[in-house]
Formats: sequence, C-alpha cells, structure tokens
Amino acid sequence: MSGSSIRYVPAVLAGKVARVATRLRGGGSAFPGYIANRLAPSLLQTLGGQFRYGVVFVLGSNGKTTTTHMISEILRAHGLRVFTNPTGANLPQGVTSALLAEATLTGRVRADVAVLEVDEGFAADLADVLAPRVIVALNVQVDQLYRFYETERVADMMLDAATRASVRVVVNREDPYLSKIDEATLRSPVSFFGASSDVVGSSAHGLVNAADTRSGNAGTRERDAESEVVSVDGRAVEIRSGDEVIPVTLPARGLHYAVDAAAALSVARHVLAGEFRAAAASDGFSRMAPAYGRGELVPLRRDPAGEQVEFVMFKNGPSLQLNVDALDGAPERVLIAVDEGTPDVSWLYDVDLGAFDHVDVVTGEKAHQIATRLAYAGIPIGVVEPDMEKAVEIMRGFAPASTGRQVWFVNYELMMIGRRILGYGDQEVARR
Repeated sequence: MSGSSIRYVPAVLAGKVARVATRLRGGGSAFPGYIANRLAPSLLQTLGGQFRYGVVFVLGSNGKTTTTHMISEILRAHGLRVFTNPTGANLPQGVTSALLAEATLTGRVRADVAVLEVDEGFAADLADVLAPRVIVALNVQVDQLYRFYETERVADMMLDAATRASVRVVVNREDPYLSKIDEATLRSPVSFFGASSDVVGSSAHGLVNAADTRSGNAGTRERDAESEVVSVDGRAVEIRSGDEVIPVTLPARGLHYAVDAAAALSVARHVLAGEFRAAAASDGFSRMAPAYGRGELVPLRRDPAGEQVEFVMFKNGPSLQLNVDALDGAPERVLIAVDEGTPDVSWLYDVDLGAFDHVDVVTGEKAHQIATRLAYAGIPIGVVEPDMEKAVEIMRGFAPASTGRQVWFVNYELMMIGRRILGYGDQEVARR
C-alpha cells in the first residue's frame, strides 16, 4: 500500500503509547490522535490513502454511529476488511486515534475500506485530507444550537463537504434542506434514500427533520429514491433498493433506524459497484448487533441470563422523540438520565413524552430539570436521584420486570457511565 513509511514510527508509537495510557485511565479516546497529528501532520492523509475501496464519510445530526455500523457490516458480509471508528470519535483527532489502533508502526492499515463517522463542523476540511469516494448526508435536525447556532448552517456544512465526494453523494430525500441539494455544484452524481409516504405517515411524529427556513419551501423537494423503506414491522423491515426488495432485520427498533438502513444499502451499492449482492446485505443485517449504546442489551446484574438493560441513547430532541415513538408500549421499568454533556435541555418541552405512563428513576446532573418536565406532562416519577451509581442501585433493587428488561434513556456520557457501572466499559458485549 502507498504511503507507509519509517518516518511515521515515532508519531505512531507515541500515539499507541498514549492510547494504552488513556485506556488504562478510562477515557481520552481522542488524545492519542492529537499527539500523533502534532508529531506528524501528514500522518492522517497517509493513513487514509491506503484503502482499495476508498473512504466513506457518514454525516448527519443523528444516526451517524448507527449508519456507520450498518454500512460496515454490509461490506463485511461481502468479504471486505473494514476500518471504522466504532465509538463515535468523529473529530479529526478521534479519527486518527481510531486509525492508530489498527495501524502498524510504519503507518499501514490492513483494511480494504474505511467507513468513518465525521463531525459536520470538520467534514469539509477532513474530506480535503482523506478524499472520500462516497459521502452520505443523513439528516439536518435541531441539535447543538449552542455550538452551530442554526440548523441551516449545519446543512451548509454537509452540502459543502458533499462537493468533495469523488464517486457518489447519498442524500436523504425526506430532509427539507438536503433534498434541495444543488447537483451542479458536485463532482459526482447524487442518489437519494428515504421511506414511503405511508411508512412516514404511520409514525406519530414522522422523521422530525428540521424545516427549511430559507428557501421559501419548508418541505422537501420531490426526488426518486434509490433505496426506500416500504414496510416496517418492529425490527423487520423491507427496503426497495434498486430493482430489488431486500428484507432487513434492524439492530434496534424505530423508523429512524429503518431510514438509516436504506442509506446504508445505497452507500454499499456505490462502494461495491457490481460486487453488491442483496442476499449478502440482508445477511449482514441479520448478524448485526446494535451500535454502541443504541438499543444495546447489557445484563443488569452479574447473571448474563437474568434481567437486561436496554440502553436507548439520545442527544437532542429529535433523537429522543424518535426513540420514544419507537416504543412498543410504556416500559415496565424505565430510567431517564441526562448530565452536563447535554448543556441545554430546554428542548425537552418540545418532545411528546405521552408514551410514558411513569418513570421509575430520573438521574444525572440534569435530573431535577427532567423531573420538572415530566411533572408538567403529568407523568408520575418514582425517585429523583442525581447520582448515577445510586440510581443504578435503585434500579437493581426492583423486582424483575415481567418482560425481563428495563429501558434506560440516557445521553452519551451517562450511557458510558451506566455501562461501566454494570461492568461493561468497552464495546464487546453489544447485543440485541
């Protein structure tokens, strides 16, 4: 492969040492990449230029980690060796850190393709370094306004990055901003994915994508979809992709996951070209465990055959709404946890929480703010306990749920803390 060189040994070695040290301390996943990039500014470009099937970027307000996981598993089902950043470390230093985990000391990565979740704010600059062949833009939803200020700015970041794709841009037809992409500005053709109007209409709140506030048309532009969700029954969905209808078993329930799956199928088609096989794609989904903390099941106690915790991670109003809408009834045992990793939780008042008939425990540094919102909605609360460790002990103290499962709605930081309290600080236990 091109680019591997003895000159990268000091930077790669320093990054690997930093990675071991930070893992022993229980965090700091981006720090090794920061060290390596400072020592060898051209390292990331060299690492990214080695993949026979190129680099894929996954962008979007929500769904990046899940879609990255889906694309990776479809490609693995076709026999490809896939490099990815599975924990969602999506800033340049995080991507470098993930690459360092797989690289030899001379900067060689043994993989056929890289599928990378990328932060929208850095996507264009990172694309100039890594030269992605395929870029997928999932959605523009109200998120991180304290950082981005307005949703149309996020849309522009994605659309700007899309001009760097050399083979294909894959775009959500159901998104008011992204569906209006100007194909004349692009180097490569555009394919669209989405869901049928009947499928979207059957969801209580649709896909919760942001309305277009600048074009005079708040809705979407009509587009033909290369991949379209045509039926959803729990985790069993059907997606028309090309000339085929492909049965898919989702790793977690919800319309948003079905649409992510449609995006993943389109991306895989353009990475693999003539090598794509619908049967292999369907098989990849059937073997797919949930992405880290997204519908993942972890034992509540040490007995792996006992009661389970389903982690449902959210980071903003749209992701919470979509996950609440995906519930198949009010959970028998439920915990909601938010900490300072979500600085402003005022968006909670825009989320319809009517699917809950109670919440057993509210925890995290934002516990009292969550409890106030639940109280306004008339939802009974069992305990407000800001300390996550104490909250977990309360949940463990309940009689086992008749379903054998508790449901924990958590933001990213408390998802990681909760998993660690239960004894699973890494990703290897991800299951359905």
